[in-house]
Amino acid sequence: MNIVIPIKQVPETSNVKMDEETGTMKREGVESIINPLDLYAIETGIQLKEKYGGKITVITMGPPSADKALKEAIAMGCDDGILLSGREFAGSDTWATSYALSEAIREIGDFDLILAGERATDGDTGQVGPGIASWLDLTLSTYTSKVVDLNLVEDEEVNYTNVEQDSIIVERMVEDGYEKLELPLPALLTVVKEISFPRLPTLRGKQRSRKVEIPQWNLGNLDLKEEYLGLQGSPTRVVNIDHPKVTRGGTIIDVREDGNVEEAVSKLIDYLKAKELV
Repeated sequence: MNIVIPIKQVPETSNVKMDEETGTMKREGVESIINPLDLYAIETGIQLKEKYGGKITVITMGPPSADKALKEAIAMGCDDGILLSGREFAGSDTWATSYALSEAIREIGDFDLILAGERATDGDTGQVGPGIASWLDLTLSTYTSKVVDLNLVEDEEVNYTNVEQDSIIVERMVEDGYEKLELPLPALLTVVKEISFPRLPTLRGKQRSRKVEIPQWNLGNLDLKEEYLGLQGSPTRVVNIDHPKVTRGGTIIDVREDGNVEEAVSKLIDYLKAKELV
């Protein structure tokens, strides 16, 4: 089976910065990693590939440096990577991002399953996966916690199991427990942490990833509507950015000598009495 995994390169949590003029996240010059929740999608895809055979293609949209995330996914066990990169994509919101990724996946063509992380840790919306499913008119399971089974039909013409006309059975998390779904393939699953435990890249995988050339796609490779791309094609607007303020104050009593202990205890008792705690 052929699996496509859209991933995202996100800033380390402590490095998230916003451009207050455009309302978009600053990405250039910021140290980035694979979105941690995408690692569970990668691991799920690798496990399915190990069991049923096939191929995994990872795809991302971002600056040229985002190929680092693709190479890390390849080092973990994926086969190929595709990078969407160009100025026309800058400032894309979830709607524009899902559109561009869906058209790239449409160009890939031969896929049976798309696996995506539940959400990205920078935007925290969980909209891109379902957005891709909508653009491609695919069946969708969000918050997928387990792949129960694949209903498969053997294809003698290839050396792996062909599931193009079959279905996948999954469990997904809901507020009061779990529900089981059977989805006709091709389908898209967004997965949660419960589905797997991500493996580390292997030495052999790292060696292979260094040799893999990551193709970069843009308007020259894809038939995209320019009015759907980038900041101009993004319906989301950030109208204001507020910085959190610390509203609670406190008094620090620094006891450095034995003679100050009684004074410190007295102040603490007075405080507790004022708050009617004693």
